[in-house]
Amino acid sequence: MADDLSAPLGRKRGKAAPTGRLSPDKLPLARIAFGLAAVVIVGVVARVVLVNDPDGGRPVTEIGVNRGNNALAKSLSTGKQPGPSPSTVTITAGPEIPASGASVSMVGDEVPDGSPTAASAPTGVNVATANAQGLYPDLLEQSEHGAIPRVASSGQTPFEAYAQPLPQGADDGKPQIAVIVTGLGLNSTGTTAAIQTLPGPVTLAFAPYGKNLGAAVGTARATGHEILLEVPLEPFDYPDSDPGPDTLLTGQAPRDNLNKLYSVMGKFGGYVGVINHMGARFTASTADFGPVMEELGARGLGYVDDGSSARSVAPQLASADTVEFGRADVDIDAQPVKDQILDQLKALEQKATDKGNAIGVISALPVSLQTLADWSKTLESRGFHLVPVSTLMHKTT
Repeated sequence: MADDLSAPLGRKRGKAAPTGRLSPDKLPLARIAFGLAAVVIVGVVARVVLVNDPDGGRPVTEIGVNRGNNALAKSLSTGKQPGPSPSTVTITAGPEIPASGASVSMVGDEVPDGSPTAASAPTGVNVATANAQGLYPDLLEQSEHGAIPRVASSGQTPFEAYAQPLPQGADDGKPQIAVIVTGLGLNSTGTTAAIQTLPGPVTLAFAPYGKNLGAAVGTARATGHEILLEVPLEPFDYPDSDPGPDTLLTGQAPRDNLNKLYSVMGKFGGYVGVINHMGARFTASTADFGPVMEELGARGLGYVDDGSSARSVAPQLASADTVEFGRADVDIDAQPVKDQILDQLKALEQKATDKGNAIGVISALPVSLQTLADWSKTLESRGFHLVPVSTLMHKTT
């Protein structure tokens, strides 16, 4: 302190001796940051090179697949004898998909290369072997709405597989008549009466709203009846006239209508195709009806137009999508009185005489069923053959 006071003015003091510490403003921060970054990069490269992790750190869980009768296990089959170890399903979160939207990939020796779904219907499966419900597993696709029809891996369609054979002698050149009874499945008494009292060649159309439909349809098929599914379509006065739940509507997105179609399709199986229930507005709209007809063609199903609307574009759409198609010529019980029903049955015979065949539709009312049963007993004696409706349905190009 004394030295400082006695030093001459204007002369600088000498530098202080070093203390061995670095002040904060003298630290080499940039060098430290680069060093840490280099350590991180080296660590990542080392993991990639040294660690065998094909999933790249994505969350993974393995689920054992039960062989037995599990549908997924069947879909993984390649036709080879199974190995000693079970297949597994690995559920992973994709690199750009959050874990809540998981993707599914298959691993294991039994899974073929490519898409795992390619093994769901192996070539050579014999679809002639039906399950306990009389349905062919290779013609069924599992969906959120239940099992719905599809074309088999062999190329066989539900239309071909579920069609009833032509009655013996019915190919002798005499006029052929097909009759479709609609509205079955809603009333157990009427359904039972139709199955038991009508001859096998009469085609039965079931609505998708009844109880125990699978059992009723199975019984009907076992007694020789061909089956159609009724699909509810929008009429012009909807909703005053309401075909029922899952009605396909004009102006809706195609995906919405197709979801409704799948819901209806999943109610039961074993049908050769579908028939409209109402639907004058829907069947007149190419934009709305087109995707539905395209789906029927892709799934190997036929379509019957009940003939109630002259504005229906079903014939044109069926031709464009190579769908087996038929159109009813006569509404037999528009007036559900016995005498008038008999008059319409005579008109049906005349149609068949004029063009070689004819299709009629009739409801499941008691008077209608009884009159139809009595009429059918003497039909062959009048020179006609009663045939399943598939016999009179054709693809047009």
